[in-house]
Amino acid sequence: MPDEPEAHGLVALMLLHNSRSAARLTSDGDIVLLADQDRALWNVEEISEGMALLDRALRFGSPGPYVLHAAIAALHVQDPVDWRRVAALYTELLSVAPTPVIELNHAVAVAMTEGPDAGLELIDGITGLDTYHLLHSARADLLRRLDRRHEAIAAYRLAHELADSPADRRFLAGRLRSLEVS
Repeated sequence: MPDEPEAHGLVALMLLHNSRSAARLTSDGDIVLLADQDRALWNVEEISEGMALLDRALRFGSPGPYVLHAAIAALHVQDPVDWRRVAALYTELLSVAPTPVIELNHAVAVAMTEGPDAGLELIDGITGLDTYHLLHSARADLLRRLDRRHEAIAAYRLAHELADSPADRRFLAGRLRSLEVS
């Protein structure tokens, strides 16, 4: 499908996400946040190939959901991450493929550019993710950044209860411990 931008966007998205896989977890299987990842572990060949496919997809104009997702993933491999552009791309993605998870990702990007209050306001307006642990985890992080410790603890506890992955549960337990001892 050489003339299908979404096919190029999908492959670019997969390559860009996979390029960071070696840095996402410690040797013990614990989560490493993007800001803390060792970029030397990233696969530069996959990043390069993903960027080339994304460029090709963007030349077709009128990007669809996969191309927009790939463009966001491409910004995540930049140093520093252009969070304003990430937020703008999520706004565009919401107009093409609105979902509560995309709303959540948009809210996180807004928090990175406009501050935790702005992100929290958006998160608190999202419906349909009551049992999604990442909503509560993101909310907890913003509350923590706002020094609303007790609310952050409650949100981290809920996120921990809802999380299925052992790595997610360990990460959230660590966040809880750091708040409970302070």
